[in-house]
Amino acid sequence: MCGRYASGARVDELVTEFEIAEVVSGVPGPSWNVAPTDVVRAVVERHDVRSLVPMRWGLVPSWAKDPTGGARLINARGESAAQKPSFRSAYLRRRCLLPADGYYEWQKVGDGKQPWFIHRADGRPLAMAGLWEVWFDDRLAKDDPARMLVTCAVLTTAATDDLGRIHDRMPITVRPAAWAAWLDRDLQDRDEVAGLLTGDPGEGITSHPVSPAVGKVSNNTPDLVRPIEPPAGS
Repeated sequence: MCGRYASGARVDELVTEFEIAEVVSGVPGPSWNVAPTDVVRAVVERHDVRSLVPMRWGLVPSWAKDPTGGARLINARGESAAQKPSFRSAYLRRRCLLPADGYYEWQKVGDGKQPWFIHRADGRPLAMAGLWEVWFDDRLAKDDPARMLVTCAVLTTAATDDLGRIHDRMPITVRPAAWAAWLDRDLQDRDEVAGLLTGDPGEGITSHPVSPAVGKVSNNTPDLVRPIEPPAGS
């Protein structure tokens, strides 16, 4: 799974990396400890305009009675998202990219768990495959901006052999050559969409142990992604 990640790039850096044409109001700044229910940066394409937009992490299906269950739907299994009621509509019509410097996973070591940071060796961001939804609060007036809640989830798959020693699942990343197709809302063929995704995160993926301080959501500094000495038995 992916339950915590870092997104420390500046907005202008993401604009360059992802060829963003529009930055929507409310996009948050850098964070080195992105957690469920946080507002995150997402890349979408609407009317041929690629935009960086804010979304809340934890998908709330459009048919949900209330938004409280969103914190549980932070991940969608890539193997079954196209069939699951919570995700199948977004899988075909509302796909996004979630930029990340890398993500954290916890490895069981002895009686405890050691966090690791998994990232590209060249320092460029990962483009995690995401799905997004819009939920409307019918208790509020139609002209109330708070009535619309936009949320997202990260698609995951079985970890590669190298990463599986840390955790058995990992985010699916979309390679640059497939970004345009992944964001294309007119592409609604399940097989074609699935063909854009691979279980291979690409060359140059590396990992290192980091401080247990990342486990506390209130900790949020660049120090969280810095390597520490590997624990015995890892």
